[in-house]
Amino acid sequence: MKETSSHKLDTNDKFDAIIVGAGHAGCEAAAACAFRGLKTLLLTINLDTIGALSCNPAIGGLAKGHMVKEIDALGGMMGVWADAAGIQFRVLNTSKGPAVRSSRAQMDRDVYKKVVQEYLFSLDNLLIFQDTVEELLIENNCIKGVKTAYGMKYLSDNVLLTTGTFLQGLLHVGLKSFSGGRMGDPASFGISEQLKKLGFEIGRLKTGTTPRILNESIDFSKMEKQDGDNPPHGFSFRTKDIPLKQLPCYMTWTNEKTHDIIRNSLDRSPLYSGIIKGTGARYCPSIEDKIARFPDKERHQVFIEPEGLSSVEYYPNGISTSLPFDVQKDFVRSIVGLENAQILRPGYAIEYDFIPPTQLTASLETKIIQGLYCAGQINGTSGYEEAAAQGLYAALNIIAKHCKLPAFHLKRNEAYIAVLVDDLITKGTAEPYRMFTSRAEHRLLLREGNADLRLTEKGHEFGLIKNEQWKTFQEKRTETETIVSILQETYIKPTPTVVEKLTSIGGVAPGKSVNLAALLRQPDLSLEALSVLWPETAPALASFQAAAKEEAQTQICYEGYIKRQEELVLKSNFIENKIIPADIDYTQIASLSAEVVEKLKNIRPSTLGQASRISGITPAALMCVEIHIKKLAKIPLINA
Repeated sequence: MKETSSHKLDTNDKFDAIIVGAGHAGCEAAAACAFRGLKTLLLTINLDTIGALSCNPAIGGLAKGHMVKEIDALGGMMGVWADAAGIQFRVLNTSKGPAVRSSRAQMDRDVYKKVVQEYLFSLDNLLIFQDTVEELLIENNCIKGVKTAYGMKYLSDNVLLTTGTFLQGLLHVGLKSFSGGRMGDPASFGISEQLKKLGFEIGRLKTGTTPRILNESIDFSKMEKQDGDNPPHGFSFRTKDIPLKQLPCYMTWTNEKTHDIIRNSLDRSPLYSGIIKGTGARYCPSIEDKIARFPDKERHQVFIEPEGLSSVEYYPNGISTSLPFDVQKDFVRSIVGLENAQILRPGYAIEYDFIPPTQLTASLETKIIQGLYCAGQINGTSGYEEAAAQGLYAALNIIAKHCKLPAFHLKRNEAYIAVLVDDLITKGTAEPYRMFTSRAEHRLLLREGNADLRLTEKGHEFGLIKNEQWKTFQEKRTETETIVSILQETYIKPTPTVVEKLTSIGGVAPGKSVNLAALLRQPDLSLEALSVLWPETAPALASFQAAAKEEAQTQICYEGYIKRQEELVLKSNFIENKIIPADIDYTQIASLSAEVVEKLKNIRPSTLGQASRISGITPAALMCVEIHIKKLAKIPLINA
């Protein structure tokens, strides 16, 4: 769907979508809108840093890898870009069940940035321009465009803010503070104050990064080497091979000397001296925070991660800090293997403004200004993956509005992305939000391996799935269904030959006729091992793709657990699908307390299910709302 080419777009055009910020949320949103045919403008403070990995050089991790897979299944690009730039791939939690296995990969920073930029600049319908947005153009509570530092006005009825840490960003190294969106880039001013005047609540958060170390100054022989998976497994369902050379990571630990240096310097920490006002991430604390909060812990892990094949820098993951540079140098050199470490860049903390996300609708559109969307750290999240997921989610809703499609909506049992969005708009966040598998109540249904089976059809409906990806998806789905059918329909009897074959592969012979699915559930058997019993009338097991075999085996082995979760989903659908009228007046529900009324008025949940997840909304209060809706005879069901 190519309406025009990027070189024909002009800044005088009225755009279908304007994306402000070119971090992970902005890049994902711009790619989706432009690919779908929307005339899209991507504005960034610095063209050179489009797609930059501002903090650690890695993508994925626990639950985060799930979201990268989901982005890919919907037609997004993060997984493709990561596979092109990955220099170490690992599947985490391989000893545990499939629900919590997650992919993580180290990136070559320069290559990742290059592949992102090459893709975006190749897109039709996308104009990329270096400028700073200072004002939102608004008429009658509707967005009309943006005004920039160059005095330019760009017009659109859909503006997506993906400003990351740039809104009134303030960097801290020790007791010295200076303005910036990240080290080396200016902060953005103007938007925060305007949003306040428009009635938005604005909060303040804090994040940080580590000092970077010269590779030649590290003694890797004193550290524990960590190789990636061989062969490496990429994120994208579209990836056929991993192109870059793979590198190891290393692990070391802090020690009591490290901790003493940090304890004795807390009076010089902006975090503990009161200079930093923003709330930091509880689940990704700075090293000084770890020492202060866990005084009895003798050591903390430090992962020494390469930043690229040609980079001289290593990233010591686990020692994020804002302590003064002299203290950073001393405590880094107290760590085994880093005794002679040369720091090339200091670690620092950054404070920035965010919009508490309960001010957003389920489409990530603001409730106050129609057509204004927010995605990424501006919504209070942390992490590249959370940002990219929101960028794509908001873009899909902009596409839906432009193309007159139904709004894009996912349920909590369909995707981690849905859990992310629902948590943000329903519960809000007072600290940088990070995704965990424990946040998803139906996580056995939300496995990495079935992300394509869950979401590719939805991406196809919105026009983001290329023909080749659609064909690959259909083949995997068909093959998975075929394997499952063969396993369920093929019965074997415990004849001497069968008993001998089962014993040879470590299985236990059944006492009666059973199907292959029942045998596969034996703890010591795998699908490949059962090939000795594979029916000759069926296609050869080796002819099926590995992804289909893996998914079929998971579906069979965890069938009982999966069915239980599906039953819970059906029960929860009773309230999840009950719509709360947008114009409901909660003050007319006599049995509700003033506190409950205030929370419901502020968040304005769209369904009873969403209302049930608001902190402080009791089952009794929920029942009162349900009874009131029934009285109004306004209780239609959402289309399943």
